[in-house]
Amino acid sequence: MAIKRMIYRVVDLYVDGFRHLTWGKSLWIVILVKLLIIFAILKIFFFPDYIATHRGKNNSADFVGKQVLQESRPSQPPVSDGSKR
Repeated sequence: MAIKRMIYRVVDLYVDGFRHLTWGKSLWIVILVKLLIIFAILKIFFFPDYIATHRGKNNSADFVGKQVLQESRPSQPPVSDGSKR
């Protein structure tokens, strides 16, 4: 019971705090609108679905697996300059 009571007191603290905001409500609205713009609208226009456009006839999981394995292998062995460190 003590945990439920503590959770209720914490939630009540925040609810009461938001209830007595004056210009803070306007700021929260601005923040939420900006987050909506950032995550919804910018994603649509600037971050296309790369996997769907590049996977061809393969399954998405196969395409991602091949890309990860290809990136994990070094393309060339490291070049040694001959000096001992």
